[in-house]
Amino acid sequence: MDTDLAHAWLLAVASSVEADRERLTRLDAEIGDGDHGTNLHRGFTAVRAALEEIHPESVGRVLVTTGTTLISRVGGASGPLYGTVFRTAGKRLEAPECDVAELAAALSAGYEAVCALGSARVGDKTMLDALHPAVEALTAADPTGGLAAAARAAAEAARKGAEATVDLQARKGRASYLGSRSRGHLDPGAASTALVFGALADVTSG
Repeated sequence: MDTDLAHAWLLAVASSVEADRERLTRLDAEIGDGDHGTNLHRGFTAVRAALEEIHPESVGRVLVTTGTTLISRVGGASGPLYGTVFRTAGKRLEAPECDVAELAAALSAGYEAVCALGSARVGDKTMLDALHPAVEALTAADPTGGLAAAARAAAEAARKGAEATVDLQARKGRASYLGSRSRGHLDPGAASTALVFGALADVTSG
C-alpha cells in the first residue's frame, strides 16, 4: 500500500458510510442511541475534507489524519474507538509504502489499543467482533498473494464477524442495558467495521 492507495481507501470508506448511513442508524436505533450512522457520516465527511488538504509523505500520515479527525469530530463512542484504531495504526507506518504484513501489524496494534480503551473483548457484541477476524485474516494472508487477495479475505472475515453478532448478547455499551433483548440484532459498530474492510477490498481490487 502506498500513500495514494491509503488515501483512496479512506475516501472509499467515506463513500460507503454515506451510502449506508441510514442502515447504520437504523441498526443503532434497535439497540443503542440511534446515531451511529449520522455520527460516522459526519466524521468521515470531515475526514474527506482533511485528506484533500494534505500531501501525505507516508501511509501513516493518511491514517493518523483520519484518526485525529474522527476523534475531534465524531460524537459518542465511535469517534474515539475508530480514531484510536487509525491513529495507532498510522503511527506504525512511517514509510511511503507498506506491505501486507506491516499493514496487518499496524492494524493489530490498533485493535489492541481499542481493547485497552474500552475494556471490551471479542464476544461482547461490539466492533471488535468484526475487527479482530479481519486483522487475523490480514495477518494470516500469504505475503506473495498481494494486498488485494489479503484485503478480500479480511473483508469477508469482517462481514462474517459482524453477522455473528446477531446471536450475541451485548456486554458493553448502551446495548448491554437490554440484556438478553440485545440478541437478534446486528451490532452497528461491527457493521460499520465491515464497511471499512469492504472498502479496502474494493480499492485494492481496482
